[in-house]
Amino acid sequence: MTTVPRHEPATSTILDGSSADAAASLDSDRLKQVPALRADRERIRRQATAAAETLDRSRAPGRRELEANARAVLADLGLPEAYLGWTMVALSSAYWRDEVIGIAPQRRLLLLPHCMRNTNSCPAEYDASGLLCQGCGECALAGLRSRAERLGYRVLVAEGSPVVVQILLAGEVDAVLGVACLNSLEKAFEKLLLVGLPSMAVPLLTDSCRDSTSDMDWVEEMIGTPYEPRSTRPQTYVHLLRTAVGMFRREELDRLVPPRRAGSENVDVDGDGQTLIDPVAEAEALARDFLVRGGKHLRPFITLAAYDAMTGAGGLGRDGAAIAARLPDAVRRIAVAIEVFHKASLVHDDLEDEDGFRYGRPTLHQTHGVARAVNVGDYLIGLGYRLVAAQQDVLGTETVADILARLSEAHTRLCEGQGAELAWQAARARPLEPIDALRIYALKTAPAFEAALYAGLRMAGPAEPYREAIARFARHLGVAFQILNDLDDGRTVATNHRSPSGDLVHHRPTILWALAHESLNEQGRGEMESLAALSKLDDAALERVGRLYDEADVYRKAESLVAKHHGRACEIADQIEHDGLRRLLHYFADTMIHA
Repeated sequence: MTTVPRHEPATSTILDGSSADAAASLDSDRLKQVPALRADRERIRRQATAAAETLDRSRAPGRRELEANARAVLADLGLPEAYLGWTMVALSSAYWRDEVIGIAPQRRLLLLPHCMRNTNSCPAEYDASGLLCQGCGECALAGLRSRAERLGYRVLVAEGSPVVVQILLAGEVDAVLGVACLNSLEKAFEKLLLVGLPSMAVPLLTDSCRDSTSDMDWVEEMIGTPYEPRSTRPQTYVHLLRTAVGMFRREELDRLVPPRRAGSENVDVDGDGQTLIDPVAEAEALARDFLVRGGKHLRPFITLAAYDAMTGAGGLGRDGAAIAARLPDAVRRIAVAIEVFHKASLVHDDLEDEDGFRYGRPTLHQTHGVARAVNVGDYLIGLGYRLVAAQQDVLGTETVADILARLSEAHTRLCEGQGAELAWQAARARPLEPIDALRIYALKTAPAFEAALYAGLRMAGPAEPYREAIARFARHLGVAFQILNDLDDGRTVATNHRSPSGDLVHHRPTILWALAHESLNEQGRGEMESLAALSKLDDAALERVGRLYDEADVYRKAESLVAKHHGRACEIADQIEHDGLRRLLHYFADTMIHA
């Protein structure tokens, strides 16, 4: 059996095969084929189990390592590259099985796909948690759910539901097991499991999204994974991520950032006309309500993880939960401030982009008007700076001054990027070159990542030796991150009938638009410019843009740009001598850039 050397990144994902050399190695359907013959699936599974035994147990395998080993498995068996995605699932599941064994069934979450139901007779309804299986016995879901629940599992019939993320980050489960098609495993499980939670999966045999089936004996075997208490676990960032999320639950936020004004609980946060006891409290109350509404909390996590990396990386180890719980409040408050600045930018962005919803609820300017929304955004900016400045007695004046300097620089660069975007929107027919779009991304997205990293490093000690490197790293990270957002918004996906939407409707300058304008012939460019000049893009216009995007091959080109920036970010990480920081930067590159 071919053995593949271990790579540095310490990430965890059940399926995400992009590498620095191939932008979307698993994004192509040709690499996500399910082996048609059960015999081939069995051969791959056996070989993947053997390969998993050679992987380092002290750290979760990174996606590049999984992909390299999966390719080696297929090469040894003489099977086609088309089975790469399926093989990576088998390899990852085999690796994590030993860790799942060490987790009690009561701490395991089983995800089942709604597409396994009998669509002709299923009486179940949906709610926010997924399909509410009635246990009618018309399909395999009822039996699988019943067996898992008898063992103590928490079970959801859902794929990629936001409630799953909430369950994981709330600390309610410590392992995820699931059944899904390869597309869903790539797009949903990857996001859920990148923090390092043990995970196993059995792919569906088709991606038809209707009356699907799987290797049911393997599903039963997965559910029956035994429980044996274990004393060792791979390193994971889940404890730090949960800490970041927990800081924005109302009770903890009130502890870290006590309210200044009495009566704020009586503010009409939903805009239904309720009378205030003290109108002076409104700005604070609306701001605090917005802070606890939701979000990924990625930026405060970056700050906490950077601080942890430079102070021993204890948050990743066996005692990670306890160590994360002991993070100094000053460190937590700086991380909260990082998110406060981000939330301020969202309030203003929603207004400038005329967005109607945020976190599943109407935006502030929709419920309270433009003037009050602007004021809340401004209040959040002031709150962020006040929160950082207040930590000088604990962190020292020089440390706080350095952090404030980086935050103010990030703030002004963000405004420059947003200003450039607004200027382009005001002159919609003006051509947009790819370099212009990338410059906007570098200004709008990268500075926040850089500031979050710098703050964590600086609280742990002198950060000057790393300042230039993290600035360059954050630039590549931010640009790739924004391109991925564009791809998510604009990709035409046949399986779910998506078409280019939000960014185009609001005429935002994107790399996709720029690549299309650059690649099309004169007639195509003329059509693009005529579409840009429209005051509103209806469904027919959006379909025309989608056809032009396909003609210009913009998705593949954008994915290549993601791979380019991912590779450069990894090169910068490789040059960092500090082990903890180098590992962290690789982790960010491999989990935040996942085209």
